[in-house]
Amino acid sequence: MSTPTASHPKRIRKSPEERRREILDAAVHLISERGYNGISVQDVADMVGVTKQGVLRYIGSKDNLLAMVYRDNYNVDGNVEDFKVSGLPGSTADDLRLPAYLRYLVDYNSRRRMLVQLFSVLQVETFNPGHPLHEEFADRQNSIWRYYSSFNWRIPPAFSSFDDVRPTVRKALEAMDGMQLRWLREPAVDLNEEWAEFEPLLFPSPLWDGYR
Repeated sequence: MSTPTASHPKRIRKSPEERRREILDAAVHLISERGYNGISVQDVADMVGVTKQGVLRYIGSKDNLLAMVYRDNYNVDGNVEDFKVSGLPGSTADDLRLPAYLRYLVDYNSRRRMLVQLFSVLQVETFNPGHPLHEEFADRQNSIWRYYSSFNWRIPPAFSSFDDVRPTVRKALEAMDGMQLRWLREPAVDLNEEWAEFEPLLFPSPLWDGYR
């Protein structure tokens, strides 16, 4: 009976969830460097050390891989629900503050550089109507607004409703996207410090005093 040798090492069996995580991590790394159109399923398979068919068994198709990478990685964490259990100032249900959440989100993103780079690459690529995430990115501002609107934020009385804050939310997201691009370049800036300088412009005094 043959035994494993140095040239033919014994294959390590991994659980489906472990293998799926390896595949998604490899895809995040490759897409963030080359873009979606610059990689193939074979590239992912080579990085993980499995066959192309093995990768497809978990993801179904390259387009499905991209959706999994974006929805299961970038979009799943750092959300308002996570903020509400963080214990940070402005995170409680009776005192939920939008500026405090955005500070939390910036700090969270500052600790996941690879995923922010992935998002930035996809944001440009999805201008192409043929891109599998084109519609999702085109509706991103609206979907984020719908999500934020589902929470009971504590806002200054000068606003009759949270709907009046929508232009501020739009500007905040645009500013965050731009800062992240600058952060990804060399020499890098401190993302949290950049946001701290910009926040008073979005949420000025005295209007937002006591609501940040």
